[in-house]
Amino acid sequence: MALYRYRAVDAAGHVAKGETDALNEFDLEAQLKKNGLELIRSRAVKSRDHAIRKLSRRDLIQFLFQLEMLLRAGVPIQAVLSDLRETSETPKIKSLCANLYEKIDSGSNISEAFAANPGVFPELVVNLVRAGEASGQLPYVLQEVVNSLKWQDELIAKTRQLLMYPAFVTIVVGSVVVFLMTYLVPQILGFVANMGGAIPLQTKVLLWVSNLFVNYWWIIVPAPIVLLLSTLALSKINHRFRYMMHAAQLRIPYVGTIIKKIILARISDTLGLTYRTGIPVLDGLVYCRNISGNLVVQEALDHVHTDIANGAPISKGFSDQKLFPPLVIRMIKVGEATGDLAGSLKNISYFYNRDINDSITRVQALIEPTLTIVLGLILGWIMMAVLGPIYDTVAKLKLT
Repeated sequence: MALYRYRAVDAAGHVAKGETDALNEFDLEAQLKKNGLELIRSRAVKSRDHAIRKLSRRDLIQFLFQLEMLLRAGVPIQAVLSDLRETSETPKIKSLCANLYEKIDSGSNISEAFAANPGVFPELVVNLVRAGEASGQLPYVLQEVVNSLKWQDELIAKTRQLLMYPAFVTIVVGSVVVFLMTYLVPQILGFVANMGGAIPLQTKVLLWVSNLFVNYWWIIVPAPIVLLLSTLALSKINHRFRYMMHAAQLRIPYVGTIIKKIILARISDTLGLTYRTGIPVLDGLVYCRNISGNLVVQEALDHVHTDIANGAPISKGFSDQKLFPPLVIRMIKVGEATGDLAGSLKNISYFYNRDINDSITRVQALIEPTLTIVLGLILGWIMMAVLGPIYDTVAKLKLT
């Protein structure tokens, strides 16, 4: 693929100049003819490398959806990529289409062209496309992939929503505490100290905490960020520590249960998708392991994989791992008995999807009163510590 500078003429004899990407002069001429232009002369300005290192999930969904619709309509793959290259509004998708066009024009099939862009297409998508090509059901497989990616995108958005709201609440509460301890409380306690008299224990504690914030704020304020970054760094280099963190993640009250449901929903959706497209269950479990993102779940799936590989039924492999709830085991048993395992897995992901929505709503409803209670307790303690000595001093005054 190269960038061509061209000079062309339209039907009315008007000369047009410009630059565009093309595989060669014949491709350039074909592109100009679609726009009603006749090529006069052209010159290759420079070659371009259309390798895409990364594509956002939204752009990937959009690309695969358009690809599926055009292939379902019977449009040849090279014509599809040529049309998408010209009509897409996203530069990355244009470059991706040019890259895939080059690969397929050189003799590669679609899955091989996808595999040459590992930063764009996950291994699971590449293998699903390969299975679709082998079975002659590529448009159907692409439709399933698009539906799964859309659903996973919604799950990711829900996960961020679940985690961001408590983080925001924590920042708000922390900011209020820092403001009170570094600015408001020292001024009030200075007034209390000037009044004389005995200072109660709770006021001494408040004064100590306030002095701690005033004198060591440069340690206290960045400490949570430093702790978080240190934890993330240690979890990357230490497998045992990362395992402990992932196990603790699943035990967080309320939030951990929802995270576990999200992981199980993704596993059931991925396993059902691979099973429907003809990929063996053992290979599907490998993909499920890779997308789970949690070492505890990955370890459990490794045991499931080993048990099934040794001849155990799928439901038995899952039931031996205490991580998976009875609902999952029961639905898999029903799928095995009826011969509709894909349908049972789809029902599991649908159930968890609805349950996740309800759980997130309940957690968010609990966070608001919790924030109110925490702020109320902090303010109540400060008021008691400040107003207590003031009240004692005023009570001892003798009016003359």
